[in-house]
Amino acid sequence: MSKMQTVQKDMMQALKAGDTARKDALSILLGSLKAKWKDKRAELTEEEENAIVLKEIKQAKETMDSAPADREDVREECRQRIAVYEQYAPKQMDEAEIRAAIEEVLAGLGLQAPTPKDKGPIMRELMPKVKGRADGGQVNRLVAEYLK
Repeated sequence: MSKMQTVQKDMMQALKAGDTARKDALSILLGSLKAKWKDKRAELTEEEENAIVLKEIKQAKETMDSAPADREDVREECRQRIAVYEQYAPKQMDEAEIRAAIEEVLAGLGLQAPTPKDKGPIMRELMPKVKGRADGGQVNRLVAEYLK
């Protein structure tokens, strides 16, 4: 079953259960999945579906961060949406897994003591390996630790 079908089924269950916050979050996610499906005019791959889910999580986090301090209702709505979306997101790599991937790339490039000028080649090799499974900011921060 595709993620789109799963989201649609779960949205109907939330609607029947009267869980409007969950239904609203799933409705937004389903809309994004359907829009991409229509643009592509073909079934979405699992990677494309995961990218859409991660994009929705990122947008909800940005909305929460940019909301004024006195708008706790907006912040709470975003927290609820993020909690729902994370159920459909791919498992994210932890710091140890990211470090292992970095060390693998360093070994593959033959770099024992990388310098800041090596960051470009390292990131070019590393990002395709962790794409969609690790936060880019965290990866960048960890790579910078190896360049010191």
